Amino acid sequence: MSRLQVVSGKGGTGKTTVAAALALALAREGKRTLLVEVEGRQGLAQLFGAEALPYEERKIAVAPGGGGEAGGEVFALAIDAERALLDYLQMFYKLGSAGRALKKLGAIDFATTIAPGLRDVLLTGKACEAVRRKDKTGRFVYDHVIMDAPPTGRITRFLNVNDEVAGLARFGPIHNQAQAVMKVLKSPETAVHLVTLLEEMPVQETADGIAELQEAGLPVGRVVVNMVRPHHLDEDTLRAAAGEHRAEVAKALSRAGLGGARRGAAAERLVDPLLAQAAEHAGRVELERAQRTVLAELRVPTYELPLLGAGMDLAGLYELAKDLRKQSVAE
Repeated sequence: MSRLQVVSGKGGTGKTTVAAALALALAREGKRTLLVEVEGRQGLAQLFGAEALPYEERKIAVAPGGGGEAGGEVFALAIDAERALLDYLQMFYKLGSAGRALKKLGAIDFATTIAPGLRDVLLTGKACEAVRRKDKTGRFVYDHVIMDAPPTGRITRFLNVNDEVAGLARFGPIHNQAQAVMKVLKSPETAVHLVTLLEEMPVQETADGIAELQEAGLPVGRVVVNMVRPHHLDEDTLRAAAGEHRAEVAKALSRAGLGGARRGAAAERLVDPLLAQAAEHAGRVELERAQRTVLAELRVPTYELPLLGAGMDLAGLYELAKDLRKQSVAE
């Protein structure tokens, strides 16, 4: 299992939720997982019902164990490009208070704004540093690092920092940092997962994203189909829903006892709404089947997570994590 797991997806597909559930699924049986946010939205804090994440690694949840083992821990970190640049300046140039003075003058924000490639190097670099970090005994501090990354349309450019840095520096510390980051990102230690829905636009963006990642030599992991709705009708009923069966449906409703003494009239009033709902459901099932076919043609392992009717909360995250483990996504 890759130690750095990058989660991307079209906006609205629930990529942050999937990243959080994956972190819980991986943090089991004593495992330590770091969940990293790079977009500054504080979406992780909202999911876990916590205060806004600071620029420091903080324990945010405990995952259940298994087989008598104690549960693992999930830490979270919201990476801020300005703070990461200050760390970088201190690490390579020992600026210390001078770096803080630059921040007060607005130089740090100016640098990361005019050079978005530098911002991406700093954000990805911080995550890769956490992947490589070891304690005094030589063991990795974190067993897994999960990055809640930018959307699919920007993920390849975000991760392919070598190209971004080429226009900034061809040698020196920044260049060396980018090379170290790419060594991790293009290694077997990394997997880039894409989250989608069974809808045309998200599936198309997923297909395009996979092609771009593969062309850039970045390791594609899995496709996670999120918010999958249950199918309530069997095949015969789905076929019938597309036809004209008013009389049969009305008789069936009447036999079911709807409407009391005037059950025939009451049943008649229910026919059209029921047929309309059934037809809509049948159309959605057909659309989803078509999108599953498109995903199958990508030849990337695909897993599905259900739509939780009660909305998303911490209990829902644990439920999704359990589903991921059942599908061996976290193995």
